[in-house]
Amino acid sequence: MAGTDSGVVFDTLVVVGPGLIGSSVLRRAKEYGTLARRLVAVDNSAAVCARVMELGLADEATTDGVAAVAQADCVMLCVPVGAMGAVAAQLVPAMKPGAVLTDVGSTKVSVTEAIAPSLRADVPYVPAHPMAGTEFSGPDAGLVDLFENRWCLLTPLEATTPQALQQIRTLWTRCGARLREMSPAHHDRVCAIVSHLPHLLAFTICGTADDLAEETRSEVLDLAASGFRDFTRIAASDPVMWRDIFLANREALLEMLGRFMEDAQAMARAIRWGDAEYIVDKIERGREIRKSLIENRQA
Repeated sequence: MAGTDSGVVFDTLVVVGPGLIGSSVLRRAKEYGTLARRLVAVDNSAAVCARVMELGLADEATTDGVAAVAQADCVMLCVPVGAMGAVAAQLVPAMKPGAVLTDVGSTKVSVTEAIAPSLRADVPYVPAHPMAGTEFSGPDAGLVDLFENRWCLLTPLEATTPQALQQIRTLWTRCGARLREMSPAHHDRVCAIVSHLPHLLAFTICGTADDLAEETRSEVLDLAASGFRDFTRIAASDPVMWRDIFLANREALLEMLGRFMEDAQAMARAIRWGDAEYIVDKIERGREIRKSLIENRQA
C-alpha cells in the first residue's frame, strides 16, 4: 500500500539490483525520506549486499529476493535488461496483491515482453526508464542527484492501473526527474538515436584506436584530445549491460546505425570533393543541437 499518511509514496520499497541506478534511488530515498518508509536492497551477491549496508543505503540488504518482495509495496527491477524476464519469473509470484512492479530498463519492448509471462492481474506493472547515468557501476557509483532534471520515460501498458502509474510518477518526480510518457516501441526508437547509437559508436571508435599499429596507438593514448576523451568516458560503461541493450533493441539500433552510415558516407563525399557548404551546414546543425540541449537543461 502507498504510505500517503506518512508522506511517502510506498511503505516498503524493494530495489532489486543496487547498481548505479538502484543505489541512486536508494540514496535519494534515504536523503529525502519521501519515497518509502522502509528500503530493502536485493542482490545475488552477498558482497554487494554487505556493501549496501556499509554505505547505509537500505534498512535491509539480502540475497533472498523472494522473501524480500513478499513484504514489498513496490518492487523496482534494476537488473540488466537481459535478466529482466528471469528475475521477474522468480520474484513476481511472491509479490503480495496490490504491490506495484516497475523497472528501469533501457529498452522497453524487449523488457515488457520478457516480463509479460510473469505478470499477475493483482500486481500492476509500470515500465519506466530514467535517462541518467555515468560510466561507473555498483552500489558505490550511485548519486543522490543523479536524476535531477533528467528525463524519466514512462511506457504504461494497457493493463497499467491509473493509481500505480501515478505512484511511479510521484516516485520519479521526487527523485528530481522530468517525466514523459510514450509507447514502448516509440521509446526504443528514440533511445536508439540519443543513447544506444552514441554508445555503439564510442565502443567502436575506441576499438579502432586499439587496433592501430602500436606506434600510432601509443600516440593516440598519449595525445588524446577532448573529443576522443569524451568517447572513452562513454566506452568505459558496463559491457554486460550494453551488450544486453544492443541485442535487446537490435531492430531500432540497426535502423539508426544504417541512417548514420549513410550520413557518414555523405560527409565523406563532401570532404573528398571539397563541398565546404555541406560540411559547414552539418557543423552548424550540430551546434544548434548542442545549444538546444543546454537550453533544455540536458547538457
